[in-house]
Amino acid sequence: MSRNLLGAMLKRIVILVPYTWLLVFFLIPFLIVFKISFSTAEIAMPPYSPVFEWADGLAGWWEKAKEFSFDNYLWIADDPLYRNAYLTSVWIAGTATLFTLLIGYPLAYGMARAPHSLRPILLMLVILPFWTSFLIRVYAWIGILKPEGLLNQVLMALGLINEPLIIMGTNSAIYVGIVYSYLPFMVLPIYATLEKMDGSLIEAAQDLGCTPISAFWKITLPLSIPGIIAGCMLVFIPAVGEFVIPDLLGGSQTLMIGRTLWMEFFANRDWPVSSAVAVILLLILVVPIAWFQNYQARQTEKGR
Repeated sequence: MSRNLLGAMLKRIVILVPYTWLLVFFLIPFLIVFKISFSTAEIAMPPYSPVFEWADGLAGWWEKAKEFSFDNYLWIADDPLYRNAYLTSVWIAGTATLFTLLIGYPLAYGMARAPHSLRPILLMLVILPFWTSFLIRVYAWIGILKPEGLLNQVLMALGLINEPLIIMGTNSAIYVGIVYSYLPFMVLPIYATLEKMDGSLIEAAQDLGCTPISAFWKITLPLSIPGIIAGCMLVFIPAVGEFVIPDLLGGSQTLMIGRTLWMEFFANRDWPVSSAVAVILLLILVVPIAWFQNYQARQTEKGR
């Protein structure tokens, strides 16, 4: 076997591995959920009556296609509960992403401008929270934000407030939890972009009369846009379907689609409707992902 043939086979194997991973752990589970979303709920185990059975074959599927309906999707479209859950999830995730950007960009900028000897330490401090359980970190905020928690005790001891602030059970607590939990996902892409930026561009701009602030707005910020977009996508996409943070830090009135999906699946045991909710949520998240990929492709073409 020649080296060229062996190299070609190795390249195909390397390419095949991620596609196989996506097929097994994404496409096949998605098709199963998509199939359940067209079923009808039943008091049974599993609690639904499938429209299509894998054993029926193509001929059986063609016959049952006459019974095909979008009742579960129409139910979601007509019910204001689900519409409000989707809109609230997108709003909370978008607002939390904005707060995360406002906090994460200065952190990433400071890390990129720090001496080279300090950058590994600062990077480690950003990654350090990942060494502890996500659930434990969210539970820690309960002890900080509750009325008798650490935050209110400190503020009352300093004389800044006379009575405890009610933060737990509100959207403010959800924002705090999302920003804290996903802050590294914002900092790391922006830091990677700023760290690779050529510092001579700033020096040249200042030599031509730009002030430091003007050089930042005209050079640093535009060059860091790819990192900003990547960080926003990494925060916004998981935040839309977040369940743990709204469930632990939010109140009973908090309506996010991740919590609604959990209630439909486990409490109401309506697997067809919950599957339809999951499919629609995935379609909502595909839009920013596709836009980001197109943006990256356009930037790559411009770079050439």
